[in-house]
Amino acid sequence: MKIITLNVNGIRASAKKGLFDWLKKEDPDLICLQEVRAQIEDIKDTIYWPENYHCFHHTAEKKGYSGVAIFSKKQPNKVTEGLGVKEFDNEGRYIECSFDNFSIASVYFPSGTTGTIRQDLKYRFLDQFSDLLKETIKNKKPYIFCGDVNIVHKEVDIKNWKANQKNSGCLPEERAWLDFIFDDLSCIDSFREVNQNEHEYTWWSNRGKAYQNNVGWRIDYQVITSHFEGSVLDSYVYKEQKFSDHAPLVNQYDYEFK
Repeated sequence: MKIITLNVNGIRASAKKGLFDWLKKEDPDLICLQEVRAQIEDIKDTIYWPENYHCFHHTAEKKGYSGVAIFSKKQPNKVTEGLGVKEFDNEGRYIECSFDNFSIASVYFPSGTTGTIRQDLKYRFLDQFSDLLKETIKNKKPYIFCGDVNIVHKEVDIKNWKANQKNSGCLPEERAWLDFIFDDLSCIDSFREVNQNEHEYTWWSNRGKAYQNNVGWRIDYQVITSHFEGSVLDSYVYKEQKFSDHAPLVNQYDYEFK
């Protein structure tokens, strides 16, 4: 089973940069997109609805903002839009597809800015998502969530560790949340299951020459429950083409998609 996740930073912009041509070549079973930044009426063109995929979107109320999507080769048994909490669902941050033997979600976590209302919203989102994970694990449901978490986990996951200790995305409280889901809830960072390399990032600031100098952050994940332990065959960041300020995370699993 092959899964690709990417924050497209605007699906129309990434399409112009060749995203859908690349996806066709990659031929994944599932595609999770974040920050789609389009209403359904804005993406009527067939390029946005790839052949042989069932496409599902959860859009934000505000035009040109946020939004998540899942493209699946198989028709899911159930599609869930939103977390059931208005302040998050208005921003189009969560969509889940359930199949016979697992569920997958595309999630766009709030970015936050240290010491602001948006940072408080980010912490509320983390609390809400913790509840969802606990319930999912309690029900023994195999689950994958893919997306832009907007948090680095460890020093190896960011170029400028010391300089960013007081910046949102690298705050101790945020990283502690990742510790909690990996250590206490036994979720797994699929990338680190098979790839221990340094300087592996998924996002770069548009300021300066961050991308050229690989001054990045690894904030995009495919997080799996323990049901998938040992099933990750490959996980890598694709950088040969640039579709947005994020790079695609491509995973191959030894797991039947049904």
